[in-house]
Amino acid sequence: MTSYLVKRVLAAIVVMWAVATLVFFMLRAVPGDPVQAMLFDTADAHAVAVLRHKYGLDRPVYVQYGLWLWNIGHGDFGASIYGSREPVEQIISQALPRTMSLALLAFVIAMGIAVPAGIVSAVRKNTPLDHGFTLAAFLGLSMPDFWLGIVLIIIFAAHLRWLPAIGYAPPSEGLVPWFKHLILPATAIGTAFSAILARMIRSSMLEVLSADFITVARSKGLVERSVVMKHAFRNALIPVVTVTGIAFALLMAGAVVVENVFAIKGLGRVLIQGILNRDYPVVQGAILVVSAIFVLTNLVVDVLYTFIDPRIRLR
Repeated sequence: MTSYLVKRVLAAIVVMWAVATLVFFMLRAVPGDPVQAMLFDTADAHAVAVLRHKYGLDRPVYVQYGLWLWNIGHGDFGASIYGSREPVEQIISQALPRTMSLALLAFVIAMGIAVPAGIVSAVRKNTPLDHGFTLAAFLGLSMPDFWLGIVLIIIFAAHLRWLPAIGYAPPSEGLVPWFKHLILPATAIGTAFSAILARMIRSSMLEVLSADFITVARSKGLVERSVVMKHAFRNALIPVVTVTGIAFALLMAGAVVVENVFAIKGLGRVLIQGILNRDYPVVQGAILVVSAIFVLTNLVVDVLYTFIDPRIRLR
């Protein structure tokens, strides 16, 4: 286990370096000048030259790349070159908890819908209940999350006035305000994910329920609930955990549009504003954090395999 984890950590470092390199050079290949974005078209050539020298943008690209990697290695993500020159670490530390809160709540909602729906659909195959869940899953897949978010705002915020339409309340202000501000965007994000996961659970469960060991378990007189939950569901979790782990990381990245709909200044909104402003340090730092979450999630999923199925051993 230790040697496996060491190898995965080393591989993760290589992946992070590759992502950092790709992002750095792709940002500079995109048309547009961050200094021009700050000064608009009214700035003279001297002001542009002064700002480019101040932010080191007049140096060769390979020099900028080397200095950035050196600073990253020492834990310095730099400072925003747009606005108040706020450190990137501070910007991300303020935005990341909001995105994490939104993704976690969306994940809980999705799992709460998908797990029972997938199990019931598999156990009650080709019944009206199965067809109803299948129809609901297709509807969930066909609705864009931003459109569903707008619909939820119209119903629950504008008409019923039960929940706030925009904004974010940190947990320090109370769990109830935190929950009220996040339940609508989390539902908008989690609905599509629950539809995908429910179909995955159903397919995996159907495959396991047709296996010989399930027939043997039933022939021994075990209660059907025990057969389904203890024997079938646990063995059906391997492909589901893979999809779930990757999808949780995708929930982090997929919150970009929904955060803008609900005016939540999370990591997604910070990333979009950074791209629009050509704010290189902010964009690079945000993408590195998202990449790290993907790498860490995949590592956790691989380790979870050994607990779900003892036959799997990490080599």
